[in-house]
Amino acid sequence: MSDGGAGAEVFETVVPVTLDGERVDRAVALLTGLPRSAVTEMVSEGRVAVDGERVDVRSRTLAIGQVLRVDIAPPTHDGPQADASVAFDVVYEDPHLIVVDKPAGLVVHHGAGHTSGTLVDGLLWRYPELADLAPAGAGDADRPGIVHRLDRGTSGLLVVARSVPAFHSLSLQLRQHTAGRHYRALVAGLLEDDAGVVDAPIGRSPRQPTRMAITRGGRPARTSYTVVARYREPVETTLVEATLDTGRTHQIRVHLAAIGHPVVGDDRYGGSVPRSTPLPTSLAPGRVFLHAARLSLDHPETGDRQSWDSPLPADLDAVLQLLRP
Repeated sequence: MSDGGAGAEVFETVVPVTLDGERVDRAVALLTGLPRSAVTEMVSEGRVAVDGERVDVRSRTLAIGQVLRVDIAPPTHDGPQADASVAFDVVYEDPHLIVVDKPAGLVVHHGAGHTSGTLVDGLLWRYPELADLAPAGAGDADRPGIVHRLDRGTSGLLVVARSVPAFHSLSLQLRQHTAGRHYRALVAGLLEDDAGVVDAPIGRSPRQPTRMAITRGGRPARTSYTVVARYREPVETTLVEATLDTGRTHQIRVHLAAIGHPVVGDDRYGGSVPRSTPLPTSLAPGRVFLHAARLSLDHPETGDRQSWDSPLPADLDAVLQLLRP
């Protein structure tokens, strides 16, 4: 082991023949003597790298001659900090829950590469009592009140638990798929059917572990969609309402790409419009045409069904103004 700077302890080695084909988490545990649970945490925090590339999946296999690097010391930040500068809109709040309209570009919580300026930091400034949830047995101290997420490039409605009973109630509704989450998405190409369902398991891509994909061993995932409008000029696109029947990472983006209609702006899953017929947009880098437009759930205290709607933000509406049926 060596000092990686700023007091960080670093382990680095070349993978020997005896570990050729071994899982990265097992290899790190064998080489460092650390428990597997600690290694799993380090992988999730981006502290394990192979040939300079961060490892995202602990089951990734190693090859002889690769350079394995492990940052033994935890990240140098102290977790979420109240930050008044984080901008977001609150569309509803009561003693049990908060409904946020998240802008695109805002990361929900801390993670690899994001240790400040997240939605959680902003929530702690407005609602400091959220910090009391984890000590009371409701969730993670790094994600106070967070029961589901939106990708950085996605905008729209997100519910946050404000009390311990609400945290458990909302988490259960999401696990049992009784909470309604409806999105607006503009996709490449013309969908033939007016409505459909994509029912295919989603897991880590075996070829590109930083991406999700439809995989045989993935978790069950189901997305329903309905066509809202079709456009032919200046390029063929379709506006759809997509409903999450499950809630897997990047689910809508993966499912729509899998049926040949990726979300516009989604370079990761093939959402770039063909160069021969470009769609002139001013979407910011990383912004996808995906908006969480409607959220429905049973109130944790009263049991009453409540719903909230969010109109398309200006940047997405500007794209639609460029299109003609």
